[in-house]
This record gives sequence, structure tokens and C-alpha cells, in this order.
Amino acid sequence: MYFAAETTAPPPHTGGLLAIVGGTTGLLTVAILGIALLLFLIIKVRLQPFVALLGVSIAVGLGAGLSVTELFGTVQKSSSVSMIESGMGGILGHIAIIIGLGTMLGSILEVSGGAEVLSSRLLNLFGEKRAPLAMGLTGLIFGIPVFFDVGIFVLAPIVYAAAKRSGKSIVLYAMPLLAGLSMTHAFLPPHPGPVAAAALFHVSLGWIIVIGAACGIPAVLAAWVYAAWIGKRLFVAVPQDMVEAADEAKAAVIAEQRAQGVKPQEKPVPLGTVLAIIGTPLILILLATFSSIALDPSTLRSVLEFFGHPFVALTIALFLSYYLLGIRRGWSRKSLEAVSTASLKPVGNILLVVGAGGIFGAVLSGSGIADALAKTFNDVGLPVILLAYLISLVLRVAQGSATVAIVTTAGIVLPLVDGQHLSQPHLALIIMAISAGSIFASHVNDGGFWMVAKYFGISERDTLKSWTVLESVLSVAGFVVAALLSLVI
Repeated sequence: MYFAAETTAPPPHTGGLLAIVGGTTGLLTVAILGIALLLFLIIKVRLQPFVALLGVSIAVGLGAGLSVTELFGTVQKSSSVSMIESGMGGILGHIAIIIGLGTMLGSILEVSGGAEVLSSRLLNLFGEKRAPLAMGLTGLIFGIPVFFDVGIFVLAPIVYAAAKRSGKSIVLYAMPLLAGLSMTHAFLPPHPGPVAAAALFHVSLGWIIVIGAACGIPAVLAAWVYAAWIGKRLFVAVPQDMVEAADEAKAAVIAEQRAQGVKPQEKPVPLGTVLAIIGTPLILILLATFSSIALDPSTLRSVLEFFGHPFVALTIALFLSYYLLGIRRGWSRKSLEAVSTASLKPVGNILLVVGAGGIFGAVLSGSGIADALAKTFNDVGLPVILLAYLISLVLRVAQGSATVAIVTTAGIVLPLVDGQHLSQPHLALIIMAISAGSIFASHVNDGGFWMVAKYFGISERDTLKSWTVLESVLSVAGFVVAALLSLVI
């Protein structure tokens, strides 16, 4: 429905500066060496993923026979757009606005205390015995607009309080919360992984929301079952030093808010307001998606498609948060600007990595490597959805970053579906398989592993038993649901 710019794939080249071998065998050799080089640079050299992806894309393009002009364009720039420019611009033109708006929205919800209101209301609703479920729902709902690491930072103190009050293992409360945060991060917009894959596969975000929920909710339920099981068998006391650090951090945030002109509010944010702000863009996008299916061209359909465009829907939600959580509660316009601007600082790295992934995909396509890979994988005989999951899983386990795994796998898998005329829901299922593979077996090469261990005071050995297995359960369950749905969609 709303697509990134397409790049056409010219015939394979054989005369580039560093071309290795002609034909399918040579192109496959270049692809294998390129992926191996990428993993080496990220894992061993510890090169920043954006730099690694960009360097490998250039090396793969030259090795496959692309000319310098095809890769970088000419000095005059008037004749054609280079492959690097089209790959970077094609994907970032679609997702940069979505990620930027979503990040600012999540920041306003975070600073206003929306997460604390959500968790406290759910804890009161479910009671002490079902507190782990309340924590899981908190992670699931609050994880939609905020990044995984921000969710941990904001919600960890609530986990401390729940575990301290009950005297039970912090694992019992942390794991359901983490499962909810991880599921939304992997399967739902506006998070960068699914949004980037949707742009590459030209799939409407409405279908990503529907299929992401269909695959993610059963997966998170399976993860909650494991969380309840391991939480009763693995006792970890509440880390007192982290409790004190959380109190200090909260005091620092309040002080910073006051410095920015944000007035502390004694009255908490209404839960309905929080849910309405989070739900508004999702509902608008879904209405636009299904109006294009159920309605004939008309004024009503045009209106729904306008307000349901991701750019418009997220802008409306952001303005709602500005007014309902900010201005109406005493925030100044300067404080709103300060909070929004500060939230965008961590986004640069994500956008550069995703953009470099777009370059990698464009090079694979333009050099003919993608066609060679497609032919080889088709000859193997495995379903595309299974190949997508396995490739993403291997890349995730090898280098640790879910985003790198998604954008790299999407570039490899895309030619496998070109020309098959698959429906939008089926393409969304393939994206869900890629997303599911990207969260398998979080371990010591993943920053998320250390965040979980640090914030919740869990030893490395126990983090492997709890968090690593939890992520694997979430991954496998999400893929199984996607594979089953692919049989009927």
C-alpha cells in the first residue's frame, strides 16, 4: 500500500574492478564470502554494524562485477542514481519518519508517567497472585510505542517493587515483562525491524500489525508459560543496589523535567488516555488497510486511507500525546520540544544500520547475486518461510543484533518471493518468520542479554537459563504460528 522505492535488478555483471568468478558459482561464492566477512567484522573486529554493512556491500558489489559508476554514480549525478543511494534512500524514505514519530510518542508516554499508571492499574486489577501476568501485559502494551531498552529502564523499578512486596524471585516478574517487550519489538510497528522488512517487501503496515499480532500473541503466551515455570524454580533476590540506582535515576529524571519546565503532577495520567494514545495509530492504520479491501473507491475510502497512512496516524497520536499528556497537564512548549528532541538522539544508529541493510539488499539485487541465491534456495526445496527463519536465526545467533539479522535476511530472501505474486498477508507471514528468527537465543553477544542481567541482578548462568531460553521459546512459537498460517493464507 505505502511502499519504499523499488530498485530494478540488471543482469549479472562480470567485469567489475574486483570481479572474482563469473556465473552462478562465482556469485554464490561472493555472497558466502560477503556474509562471512560481515560476521567477522561485527563479531571479531567489533566494527560498528553500519560501517560493517556498508563496507561489505561495497566489497560484494565489486566482487560480483559491479562497476564503480554503478555503485557510486558519477560526479555529475544528473545521469542516474547510484546503487548505494537508491538502496539507502529507498528504505529510509519509508521508515525514518515512522521510527522518528514513534520514538517521540514513546518518550512522551515515558516521561509523563504513562507506564507507571498502566502497570499499577493492571497490578491492582489482577491482584497479588496474578502480578506476573499484570507485568506481562504491561510489557506487551507499553512495548508497542517504546524501544526494548527504554522499556526495561522505565519498568524495572516496578518489577523491583512487585518482587520485593511478594518476597518471590524477581525472575517471576521480570520474564513476563521482558517477553511482552521483546514480542512487540520483533513483531509490531513502529519498531525498526518489522517496519524495515515491510518497506523492503512492499507490505502495508496494516497487514504487519494484523499478522504480527496473530503470530506474536500466541508466542508471548507460550513465553509466559515458560516464565511462570522458571520463575518458580530459579530464585533471584531483588538487587538492592539496582533499587537504589533506580530511585536515583527517577530523582534525576524529575530534576531534569523540572529544569526543562515540566511540572510534576500529583494526579496520575488516566489509564484510558494512555490506551487511547497507544491505540489510535494502530486503529487508523488498520482501518485504512481494510478499507482498501472492503470498500470501492470513494470519498470515505480516500479519507480513511489518508488518516490511516502511517505518517498521518502517528502524527495524530503524537499531537494527542502533546496535548493530553503535556499541555493539558502544565507542560510548556519548550519542555515538549526538549523531551522530543532528546528522544531522537539514540535513533541515528538504528536508522544508519537499517539504511546500510537497504544498501546490502540493493547490491545483492543489482549484481545478480540475489537471482543466484534464489535459484539455489529453490533447488534446495525448503519452503521460503522456513529458509527465511533459519537464515535470520543463524545471523542472530552469530552476531547478536536483531536489527542486523532482519535487514540482512530480508535482502537475501526478497528475491525468493519476487514474481510469485504472493498476497500481502503471506508476505507479512514471511516477515514474521524473519522477525521470529531474529530474537532466537539471545546470549553474550547481544546487548539485550547484558541489560537483562544488569537491571535485574541475574547471574550470567541464570540469565542463560531464563532470558535466553525465554527468547528461544518466543522465537520458535512465533515461527510455528507463522508457518501454520502460511498453509491457509
